[in-house]
Amino acid sequence: MIMKKQILQNSIIVSILLILFFFESSCKKDKIINDISAKVKFSSNLILFDTVFTTIGSVTKQLKVYNPYSEIIKVSSIRLAGGTNSNFRINVDGIATTEIDNIEIEPKDSIYIFVKVTVDPTNSNSPLVVSDSILFNTNGNLQQVQLVAWGQDAYYHTPKYPEGNPWFSIIKCDDIWTNDKPHLIYGYAVVDSACTLTIKENARIYLHKNAVLWVYKDGTLKVEGTLGNPVTFQGDRLEQYYNDKPGQWGKIWLSAGSKNNEINHAIIKNGYIGIHADTTTTNPTEPTLKIENTIIENMGAAGILAQGSWVEAKNCVIGNCSQYAVVLNMGGKYDFRHCTFGNYWSYSTRNTASLVLNNWYKDINENIIHRDLEKAYFGNCIVYGSLSEEILLDSLQGALFNYKFDHCLLKTGVNTGNANYFANCIINSDPAFIDYSVNDYQLNDGSPAIDKGLMSIATYIPFDILRHNRTSNVAPDLGAYEKK
Repeated sequence: MIMKKQILQNSIIVSILLILFFFESSCKKDKIINDISAKVKFSSNLILFDTVFTTIGSVTKQLKVYNPYSEIIKVSSIRLAGGTNSNFRINVDGIATTEIDNIEIEPKDSIYIFVKVTVDPTNSNSPLVVSDSILFNTNGNLQQVQLVAWGQDAYYHTPKYPEGNPWFSIIKCDDIWTNDKPHLIYGYAVVDSACTLTIKENARIYLHKNAVLWVYKDGTLKVEGTLGNPVTFQGDRLEQYYNDKPGQWGKIWLSAGSKNNEINHAIIKNGYIGIHADTTTTNPTEPTLKIENTIIENMGAAGILAQGSWVEAKNCVIGNCSQYAVVLNMGGKYDFRHCTFGNYWSYSTRNTASLVLNNWYKDINENIIHRDLEKAYFGNCIVYGSLSEEILLDSLQGALFNYKFDHCLLKTGVNTGNANYFANCIINSDPAFIDYSVNDYQLNDGSPAIDKGLMSIATYIPFDILRHNRTSNVAPDLGAYEKK
């Protein structure tokens, strides 16, 4: 009897211990981290569908979502930002959906999300790029993974990661870009050293957010547009809203040591900096950039930023820039003839002059370094805009500061009495552009810029940006457009 009683007591104790063990295990297993800083991790923050389809295409890629913690993590919601209207579809751990709630991921474990996209790149009305994102809500933390796919058949210049550099793609040496299909640049597309990129007439170059066409040391860019078929550089968003929206892409960067760059008949619009012409090599024999018959407009910072460079420009129109139309910084050598700078920026407040000349800079230690402005010549040009002062002459003693405005129309309050610097200039008279609100800088009837140019300048540029003859009258008009 005593033995049976002892066995019964032991059984009860064992049962209790087992219950406690399983209860404790269950509690441990069910413990969910609710720290507001807890987040999931992803195998990638961008899923890029870079296949160029020839028919309606459907491609699937996978995303791995990690729980890096020792407790269960609950993702309150996973959803496509575009919902049922998205070109993308997701499958979360075997469940096909556009949105799913309360997904638990075990400690140190992961789940898979499969992503599918359906596009028809042969449809010219499709967006150039189809994009969306997967949104994650975990303990109130919002995270996203971007989804990008090509929406049209095009040439895509993208970084080759993970095996290559995650930011750069190298353009084939001495490549020629034609107009058979558009070109799209992601990241930095690089014209390598000792190579030339030639872009033919009517080519369309689209650049994604922050993208850069970078001409490296000893590289060369040749843009060969024509009057009726210019080469166009713009952002890759093709919706109506983005037609004139500034700051959609980075810049065309002619870096230090690039050489013999030429741009003719181009339209460069809606970027951050149109052209960045960097410092030249010592004693160059040719300009870093020759640019003609080109329009640069709607820039989030500057139309042309030249730093200790050598630029020659003819028949160029630079308008509607957030800060500067043209910055000639850190000295250099510059020649602008029959150019129009019109800056009536209205997206925000602009407090900076449209044209800046400078002969110094600060190094990384805040030391002032002087650089000669060997030459800054403006012949038969217009510099005008919405501010009372559109020219900044920023010089310091210790370096050359040579400039001249020759037969120009200028908006400025500086002293223009010295003929060595200002020869036969018209000061603060509205040039009467046809409609600067839509970047039309042609001259209206009665403009004070009509027939006020110097013929000896026009003789070397006898046709304006539209191929109108400017030497058939007694005197040429100022700026890039000849009034007809």
